[in-house]
Amino acid sequence: MLFATEDERALACAVSRLAYSNPFLPERIEAERAVLGAHFDPSGTLWHTRDEPERAPNIVKIAERAGALAEQLRGRLAAGASARDDERALYEEMVVYLLFDRHQADLFPLVRDRDAATRRVDCYRSFLEDLERFVGARGTSFAVAREPAHLFATFFQVRRAFHHIYATIVGASAPATRLRAAVWQSVFTHDARRYRRGLHARMGDIATLITGPSGTGKELVAGAIGLSRYIPFDPAKQAFVEEAASAFFPLNLAALSPTLIESELFGHRRGAFTGALEDRKGWFEACPPLGTVFLDEIGDVDAAIQVKLLRVLQTRTFQRLGDTAARRFEGKVIAATNRDLGAAIEAGRFREDFYYRLCSDLIVTPSLAEQLRDSPDELSRLVLAIARRVAGDAEAEGLADEAEQWIREHLGPDYPWPGNVRELEQCVRNVLIRGSYEPRRSRNGNGDPRAAFVDAVLSGTLTVDQLVSRYCTLVYAQTRSYQDTARRLAIDRRTARAKVDQAWLGEIEGEGGLSRAREGDAEAGT
Repeated sequence: MLFATEDERALACAVSRLAYSNPFLPERIEAERAVLGAHFDPSGTLWHTRDEPERAPNIVKIAERAGALAEQLRGRLAAGASARDDERALYEEMVVYLLFDRHQADLFPLVRDRDAATRRVDCYRSFLEDLERFVGARGTSFAVAREPAHLFATFFQVRRAFHHIYATIVGASAPATRLRAAVWQSVFTHDARRYRRGLHARMGDIATLITGPSGTGKELVAGAIGLSRYIPFDPAKQAFVEEAASAFFPLNLAALSPTLIESELFGHRRGAFTGALEDRKGWFEACPPLGTVFLDEIGDVDAAIQVKLLRVLQTRTFQRLGDTAARRFEGKVIAATNRDLGAAIEAGRFREDFYYRLCSDLIVTPSLAEQLRDSPDELSRLVLAIARRVAGDAEAEGLADEAEQWIREHLGPDYPWPGNVRELEQCVRNVLIRGSYEPRRSRNGNGDPRAAFVDAVLSGTLTVDQLVSRYCTLVYAQTRSYQDTARRLAIDRRTARAKVDQAWLGEIEGEGGLSRAREGDAEAGT
C-alpha cells in the first residue's frame, strides 16, 4: 500500500478536495480546515476578498504539509512500493495542487502582460521538470504526465480567472462572495475534475445569461468570464496559441438601431444598405474560437434579431447582411439584461425559445442595497476600492474618508442607491471634483423616482407613512383624481388627498408635474 497510515490517506483526501474545490464557496474553507486540523487559522479565510491573492498563512501551511507527504509518497513509489488505482489518483491530485501553488507566481506576469503568453514561456521548462520529478516522464500511468501542456494551460487559466474575478468583484459580503462563486462555476463548472478531463474544450457551446439591476457590473462579470477561457499551450513553440486579453467583443444592443446591430454582429456585403460602401466582417466572424461576444441589453433587442441570434446559438451559423453564404461562429456568447425576461416573454416581447437557449448558465448580480443589508461595513470597502481606481493609491484613503463622511452626513445609512455600484462610483467622483454629490432623486425630472421607490421598498428603508404616501401618490399620478384614487385604494377621498405627496408627484411627473396635479385637483372639484 502507498499510504502508511490512515492519517496520511486522510491528508491526501483533504488536499485532493482542496485542489478541485470552488475557492469562493464554504467547501474551500472546510477543505483547508480538514488539511490543517488544529493548525487552521480562521482569521485567514477571507483571502479571496483582496484585489490579488497572497499566500495567506493557511495556504503556506497547507503547502508545507502536502509537500512533505508528497515527497514521502514519491520516495516510496521510486522504491517500488505497490499502489492501488485510488491511491495513485490521490497522489496525482495532491501533486496537481502542489504544482499550481509552486508555479502560479511564475504565471502571474503572463496575465498582466498582454503579449507575453504568445511569446516563449520560459517557466514551462521548470514546471515540466517539477512535474516529471513527481510523476515521471511522458508515457507513465499518470494522466498528468501524458498531458503536461494541458495541465500547464489549465494552471494559466486558473490564474487568469483568479485575477479577473478579484479585479471585478470587490467586497466581503455574502452576496459578493456568492457572485464570485457563480462566476467561477461559469468558467470551470461545479465539477473541476470533469472540466479538466475534457469539458474545457466544450464550454464555448454554452451561452451565459447575466441578469440584475442596472449598475451592478454585469459587463464586468461578462468580461471576467470571457477573459478566463481556456487557451491551449503549444509545447513545441513553448507558447500559448492565443493572446487572452483581446478576445472579448462587447456590444450594447440598446444603443444601436436594428440594422446597425445586424451589421455589427453579422457583418455586411457592399451595397447591403445605404452607407455599406465595402464588405465588412461582423463580430461573430471576427471573434476567434476561444473568444467571446458579449451582448449587453439583450432584453431590448428587436424580435427579428432574436430569431437570427437564436439561429447562431442553435446551428452556430450566420450570414452577412446582403449575402447568402453561411459562415460559422466558434466562440462563446454571453448576454446580459436588467429586464424581467419572464414578464417580457409573457408580453410577447421576448421569444421563449431564445430565452431557453441563453439561460443554460444563469448569473444574477446583486444590488448594492442587497450587499449593504448583508454587511453595512461593505460600503467602506467599496468606497476605498473605487477611490483607488479614481485617484490612485496615494490619494485613495483620503478620498475614501471624505466620500464616506459626505455619504453619512447627507445620504444616511438607509439611502437605497438606486443606481447601485455605478452610482456609488459617480458619488465618489463627484466628491473628488466638487466635494459633494447630488443624487438623481433630487433632480426634478431626471431619472426615474419610481425605480428608486421600488429599490427603497425592497431594501426596507421606508417608514410606514412614507410607504403609504408614495403608493397613494403613484396611484394618483395614474388616475389624476382623488376620488378615483380613493376608490382604487378603498380609502376615504380626504385621506387620499392628504396622503398624496405633491413634491414627490412633481419628481414623478417632471417639469409641469405640480401644475398637472393642480389640474387634477380642479377636475376633482377640490
